[in-house]
Amino acid sequence: MRTFSITDVGMVRQVNQDYVYVTDRPLGILQNLFVVADGMGGHQAGDYASKYTVEVLNRELALSEGEDIERCLVGAIKTANREIIKEASRDEHLKGMGTTVVAATISNQMMYFANVGDSRLYLINQGIQQLTKDHSLVEEMVRLGGIKPEEAKHHPDKNIITRAIGAKADVEVDFYEHRLKRGDIILMCTDGLSNMVEDEELFHIVQGGRDIVESGQALIEAAKENGGTDNIGVVLIEPFADEVSVL
Repeated sequence: MRTFSITDVGMVRQVNQDYVYVTDRPLGILQNLFVVADGMGGHQAGDYASKYTVEVLNRELALSEGEDIERCLVGAIKTANREIIKEASRDEHLKGMGTTVVAATISNQMMYFANVGDSRLYLINQGIQQLTKDHSLVEEMVRLGGIKPEEAKHHPDKNIITRAIGAKADVEVDFYEHRLKRGDIILMCTDGLSNMVEDEELFHIVQGGRDIVESGQALIEAAKENGGTDNIGVVLIEPFADEVSVL
């Protein structure tokens, strides 16, 4: 397995509230963990929320037992939600903070992943496929037939999310399983990438790089060239690469 992770503040924001995390060491019942989080909230509360969420996931998953990956991963995200709410209630500067999260783990050619918010997980091989569903107002509008999918990208309400860690006491977490095959590349990212770069361009950039390091850096540059109006967080994974490297 080969992985690469990177964040960038972008061209407009002063503070980077995106946080990415990659480890190939076991955490409880998980063999590895990959996380992307996009924090929100003033007074630098957003960057605290995204980082603290990853810290809680690490702690909780390290204690996980049994064989039920869904229970452990979803449970850890729900614990992070409760702790973010508790931290926000203790400190006026953290009030209103929250974060998206998409977390994945790979075991025996199976990928297990969960998400809250609009940070995404894509599968790239012969084409590009978004495997997560955005928890956003425009996604709801598309689902209900109010707007067309191609209109969602440029809708004025595209940044309004309907679920987030820290938003309410009982967060709903989506969980997925997907069997991987040779040639697959996994892209996890915040909306600072997906709002700036069309899916087709994401595909060509990832497939056009000499390796995922070059591809990851090119994704950041593409988002910045297209405006870079938000922070950008990226994790790339080649699950079947012969060497083991975490960059």
